[in-house]
Amino acid sequence: MGIIIRQSIKGTIANYIGIAVGFVTTFFVLTNYLTTAEVGLTRVLVDAGTLFSSFALLGTGSSIIRFFPYFKDEEQKNHGIFFWSLIIPLVGFALFILCFFICKGLIIRTFSDNSPLFVNYVYYILPLAFFMVYLSVFECNATILMRVAVPKFIREVVIRVLLLAGYILFGHGIINLDGLVIFFCATYGIAAALNFIYLISTQKISFKPDWKYITKDLRREFIYYTLFLITAALVANVLPTLSSFFVTAQMGLAFTGIYAIATYIAAVIEVPYRSLSAIVNPQISVAIKEQDIPKATSLCQKVALNQFLAGATIFLIIWINIDLLFQILPNGEQYATGKWVVFILGLTRLMISSFGIGGVPLGYSKFYYYSLLFTLVLMISSIFLNYYLIPIYGINGAAFATLLSNFVYYVLSLWFVQKKIGTTPFSWNLLKVLALIAIMTALNYGFAYINGYIFRNPTIVMAVVEAVLRTGTVCIAGLIMLYFGRVSPEINVMIDKAIAKVRH
Repeated sequence: MGIIIRQSIKGTIANYIGIAVGFVTTFFVLTNYLTTAEVGLTRVLVDAGTLFSSFALLGTGSSIIRFFPYFKDEEQKNHGIFFWSLIIPLVGFALFILCFFICKGLIIRTFSDNSPLFVNYVYYILPLAFFMVYLSVFECNATILMRVAVPKFIREVVIRVLLLAGYILFGHGIINLDGLVIFFCATYGIAAALNFIYLISTQKISFKPDWKYITKDLRREFIYYTLFLITAALVANVLPTLSSFFVTAQMGLAFTGIYAIATYIAAVIEVPYRSLSAIVNPQISVAIKEQDIPKATSLCQKVALNQFLAGATIFLIIWINIDLLFQILPNGEQYATGKWVVFILGLTRLMISSFGIGGVPLGYSKFYYYSLLFTLVLMISSIFLNYYLIPIYGINGAAFATLLSNFVYYVLSLWFVQKKIGTTPFSWNLLKVLALIAIMTALNYGFAYINGYIFRNPTIVMAVVEAVLRTGTVCIAGLIMLYFGRVSPEINVMIDKAIAKVRH
């Protein structure tokens, strides 16, 4: 786990720098300079670009990770696998353009009544999706080369800094909404170009395909797996955007903006998993190829344990401070209606980031095609729940739809993986984490009750002081219990090293 921990830590540092930039952007710039409808527009453009780029990729990302162990040969520049990772998505993007114009009329009719602003900018999905396609391709190539830190920095920091600049330019009237959308698309183009330059600098890729290395059997298996992934990846990427599209179509972009801010807050929970999964997935792929089930299980359990610990702690910190957050947020009274969306989506993000690793072995095993069945169940249940819950519960209904559909998905898929492959993300130490979080939650409410008498009718400054003291006390208590309870051996080792450095 040495290289995994080092790479994930570097990636996580980049993620949290990005979160700091994103925090300023989202909570002090975006909500100040953009209306809720304009916030909703930026959100739905990203969701549309993500959805359509997943189709254009034709499963390239997962295919590269799955088949890289077969191509791996540094002396032969990995037999030109980089060449294929460029060409296949190009074919996919041509197909996407065809489908886009075929479905254009349906898109306009669906969103024209409640979200005409989105219809005005629907054509910008094309360049945005193109840039997103190759941003993903270059990141995936960096992943298989075990170089995740720089691509993470580009995605999490560079993109957010550029977007921040765009929002400020818009807020000061230097560019109009048309200019902001163009700036928005160009940002992803710049990020893709920077990733490409970085890959070239590693001197470990080749544009020259090794035609002789592609045997008939390897080509057949690659094509079959890729065709399967076209459907599976499309379904999987539809899911995160479904609620956003349903809210946009049924309630309007203003509610999409509120839902988007709640989603941004909840997304912080899964930040550690983004780096950890990027470096662990190739390791699991190799373990499954070599039929080393104990190693694959160990990797899954360690990731699930540490991510559940980190995610649950972050979730608790967010919920401790949620009211204060909306209080200091510009136009916070508008976005405070999404408070319970944050809670529901927070539970969803915690579940996905903690136990999503449990489904990874399925994608690299001989049973990979079953994952399509589970994702279809997830998509159908999500569509059904969004359709019926949003009219009743509004944006809270959209959040509930996401939580319930994912719960059904993980119950079914993790049970199947355990039965057929023998791996599981669950371990007894997860129960220790549950107990730890329960104690921290009880401490929080205890301190909140006491502080209610000490800080009566506090000013905003005093409210911040109280929140910092309470959050700090709860987290320090949790860290002490974590260390002496030996919940996570990896974290204990890191704490021991830190203590040793301080002593010396």
